[in-house]
Amino acid sequence: MSQYRDFSNDQNTFSVAQGKQFLDRIHANGQHYIPIVDSAIYIPNPNNASDAYATYNRGNSSGVFLTNPDGSQYIGEVWPGYTVFPDWHSGNAVPWWTNEMQTWHQDIAFDGIWIDMSEVSSFCVGSCGTGNVTMNPVHPPFGLPGEPGSIVYDYPEAFNITNATEAASASAGSSSQSAAAAATNPPSTVTTTPVYLRTTPTPGVRNVNHPPYVINNANGDLAVHAVSPNATHVDGTEEYDVHNLFGHQILNATYQALLAVFPSKRPFIIGRSTFAGTGKWAGHWGGDNASRWAYMFFSIPQALSFSLFGIPMFGVDTCGFNGNSDEELCNRWMQLSAFFPFYRNHNVLSGISQEPYVWSSVAEATRTAMNIRYSLLPYMYTLFYLSHTTGSTVMRALSWEFPNDPSLAAADRQFLLGPSLLITPVLTPLATSVDGVFPGVAEGTTWYDWYSQTAVEAQAGVNTTIPAPLGHIPVYVRGGSVLPMQEPGYTTAASRKNPWGLLAALDAEGAATGSLYIDDGESITPNATLYVDFTASAGSLRASAY
Repeated sequence: MSQYRDFSNDQNTFSVAQGKQFLDRIHANGQHYIPIVDSAIYIPNPNNASDAYATYNRGNSSGVFLTNPDGSQYIGEVWPGYTVFPDWHSGNAVPWWTNEMQTWHQDIAFDGIWIDMSEVSSFCVGSCGTGNVTMNPVHPPFGLPGEPGSIVYDYPEAFNITNATEAASASAGSSSQSAAAAATNPPSTVTTTPVYLRTTPTPGVRNVNHPPYVINNANGDLAVHAVSPNATHVDGTEEYDVHNLFGHQILNATYQALLAVFPSKRPFIIGRSTFAGTGKWAGHWGGDNASRWAYMFFSIPQALSFSLFGIPMFGVDTCGFNGNSDEELCNRWMQLSAFFPFYRNHNVLSGISQEPYVWSSVAEATRTAMNIRYSLLPYMYTLFYLSHTTGSTVMRALSWEFPNDPSLAAADRQFLLGPSLLITPVLTPLATSVDGVFPGVAEGTTWYDWYSQTAVEAQAGVNTTIPAPLGHIPVYVRGGSVLPMQEPGYTTAASRKNPWGLLAALDAEGAATGSLYIDDGESITPNATLYVDFTASAGSLRASAY
């Protein structure tokens, strides 16, 4: 972006001409480009002609931005400086947003969109930019990671054991930074409990910024880190009444915009803020997590929750976002996330590089897990087809598949990918094994080790200790399953051209079933589709296609 402004490119670092060359190259490789688009729109400095920003001008002339109660423009602050916010209640908002997407795509041939900051976020309380726009562009009201006083020194749990020298250096740097900050802004010595502002109710008058009741809001004031509750929509609705819908509405607008850009293709969108029904238009990632083992664990129940919410395309910032990652955590996390639908490694500005190739062991562990993932793309694609047509889940809690076993109700350190794959990741540092249950064993369910394809000897209702040295993630196939597979390529496009295969994992009766759905992978209305049922029994395999 140019100075964090939506639908723009920094001509020094990613010019349109260079961007086209880059995108032509990756598109030729069957790869895709998904840029970030934030939810706030920069408002240019009226006293600086060089600060002109056509996206704002077009939106302003169309009346598509939120206002204050008095009708003036609501001006908050986000990454580019003072900003305004789209009003999705305006009939002109979606056409304006669509036009901006179409205009940008003429220069930068993106393939989907990643929507961020859509709660909707603002760094200041209230319309702080009112009367201050001539100061734009302004720096965010806090130090950005990597700036003096905001150097990132955090590392995962147990880093001091596996990397003692580096940990000591980071600890010393963190202490020095904290001391310098304390000298500039001495900490308060007064211990207080949180005080929430309560207002006295006045009949017939609403005070939405400070209601006469309080909630346990982590940020205190409802307007902290968010657009104020009294920001007003074109139809008179206050943001207080529809705040939770902003992320949902911007994803709907983006969906409509991408249909205009790619009329025959399914839009690919990832959003940060969602609501009931958002899965119709977009997937979701888990937001700004941290490079901690606890957050890797949290990703599993979070993913299962979003499965229930009808948003199956889910993933997290693998290896962690805030703080620095390390070799062991990233090794385990890259393998775990390979079995999530949305798979992305992403970290904070100025954090250490955490691409898998930074550490040879992580690169090898990632290749191992991705080889399984890409082999199973036909199985995963079929799961998404069934999710789309029947509402079934892609990632599943053990208790959903085995509801008659009450001991599985709280099992959230393992999960199933569809009905047939059991994933048992290592979620703690310095471990060489992991405990896991094998559900259904009491009723005769057989589980096979993915790697050896041998049946597992497990007892019902007990944790089994499973060897899991660094670089190995235990994966098991449920007996009674037929899994469609393809030889993995470097991309989904390459994989789809490779030879097919089937893995038949027989149950105790010597039988197995499975299914496969195929289409062109991107059309809203494919020209041709194929659905195949597989049945294995009595030493033979049958396929029925329709």
